[in-house]
Amino acid sequence: MKLHVIITGATGMVGKGVLLECLESPYVESVLVINRRPLDILHDKLKEIIVKDFLELSEIENQLKGYNACFYCLGISAFRMSESDYSKITYDMTMNLGETLLRINPGIGFCYVSGQGTDSTEKGRMMWARVKGKTENALLSLPFKSAYMFRPGYIQPMKGIRSSTKMYNMMYALMKPLYPILNKIFADHITNTTRVGKAMINAMFLGYDKKHLDNSDINLLASK
Repeated sequence: MKLHVIITGATGMVGKGVLLECLESPYVESVLVINRRPLDILHDKLKEIIVKDFLELSEIENQLKGYNACFYCLGISAFRMSESDYSKITYDMTMNLGETLLRINPGIGFCYVSGQGTDSTEKGRMMWARVKGKTENALLSLPFKSAYMFRPGYIQPMKGIRSSTKMYNMMYALMKPLYPILNKIFADHITNTTRVGKAMINAMFLGYDKKHLDNSDINLLASK
């Protein structure tokens, strides 16, 4: 079996890392990225669709046929956002794409990037964690062939990838000399963009015994 993958959020740090691994993997035959702005990457495997509103996908449905995996890496910071606005982007947009893909491609697999601290009870004090938990729970209730919720903590950017947030890039630059030591001491608490991408690909082929994957799970699955 070869993977035909849809990726969202490929202009972000995590999504771009996942994209690069898919383009390099011999097990991935084609990749469709759905973005809100152009990616500016050319590759024989790669197709791109620019979508202004992820809640309005009817015009592109014919282009979504024939895919057997979706790696959903689209996300936004909840800083200074209302719960309703954050939910529209985090929950409504995710579920609309997930349900649309299931209708068009029954049996598709789905990997969703949430984050460390996501609240599966949906009752905690942190707004973003409740909304992410609600999204995870709703995705897991859908009849995907397989679905995995990725909850990374600290992620090291690899292969020249940069964050869209300048402050984060400064932090990554300061931390770079320490990574060899930190990866030994805190191996279960640090992952990187390469491992996230490989773990998603392996999840579709090999499966995993957990539905919620933290950094240690991501690293383990990436190594298989």
